[in-house]
Amino acid sequence: MSLDAAAFADLLTGYCLEVQPGQEVLVRSTTLAAPLLLECQRAILARDAWPLLRVEPPGATAAFHRHARDRQLDTYAGVAFAEAKKAHAQLAIQAPENTRALAGIDPERLARAALARKPIRDQVMRKRWCSTLWPTQAGAQQAGMSLADFEAFVQRALFLDQADPVRSWAELRSFQEVLINRLAPARELRIESAGTDLTLTVKGRTWVNSDGKRNMPSGEVFTGPHEASANGRIRFGVPSAPAGVDVAGVELELRDGLVVAAAAERGEDYLQRALASDEGARRLGEVGIGTNFGIDRPIGATLFDEKIGGTVHLALGRSYPETGGKNESALHWDLICDLRAGGRLTADGETVMQDGRFVL
Repeated sequence: MSLDAAAFADLLTGYCLEVQPGQEVLVRSTTLAAPLLLECQRAILARDAWPLLRVEPPGATAAFHRHARDRQLDTYAGVAFAEAKKAHAQLAIQAPENTRALAGIDPERLARAALARKPIRDQVMRKRWCSTLWPTQAGAQQAGMSLADFEAFVQRALFLDQADPVRSWAELRSFQEVLINRLAPARELRIESAGTDLTLTVKGRTWVNSDGKRNMPSGEVFTGPHEASANGRIRFGVPSAPAGVDVAGVELELRDGLVVAAAAERGEDYLQRALASDEGARRLGEVGIGTNFGIDRPIGATLFDEKIGGTVHLALGRSYPETGGKNESALHWDLICDLRAGGRLTADGETVMQDGRFVL
């Protein structure tokens, strides 16, 4: 069964963004997402709103970073800022032709451009926004699946295989409310698994129920740990592909919230450059817990992998202000620790998750 683009678009514009009459909605992707883009246009128009499609050919992002001059890396186009400030909502759809398109770009150039565009990101974060993915051949290949199997996988992750997807997301939201009620009074979290024993403080911070309104698919609860609280070591067994760079086997040592040692089996150069992005890049901005058991394996896309039920993830860099986190950085890099085979998460000494299963 192929992924139903019309049902997908209705979920995005209705449940996720709640598009209202008269609103201006930016929709960004590549031409490879044409079926979903056209359905999103239809769905936004049906809500008496304005769809503003920003569609680029495959390879355009890599070409920009390859050819941009210093001024173009270190500043941003005024129109892009004005558009982000004016739009009521923004939808970003990942649809890559090549998941490693940025692998040959100097990471320093990527970091410079990310830092320069922070004001644009800040504008987007103040509005309604959602990120999602449209299955492409490149994405399927990275996931180790046929395109048909990948489409079915994505459909399950979105709950579009359910009779009433919105109701299914409401049920997950209810479960996550129970989890948040358990975590909210906690002072300290401890993460334990092979190569990992890390503690961090979350007392007084706000836990967010991520139920598909911002990321689709979703399925996580997250907060911002106290910036100087993380102590110990952690190994991230799930590979990551930031900016298309293959990074795996990341190990971090933290002392009083600061990364004091870091290594990776693959992508060591990218890891070190990312940590040097700015002052906040060596501190944690987020701790999250994956709850979506419809996502049962990593596919190389963080949007999905960080939601795997039975995992935890930590983000280097920028905090989300709504959590109470105060860390600022151009970097926000989610790294995933799988607890499904011998791992444990505790809150103030009491088990919350054991071997990937919740104990509530």
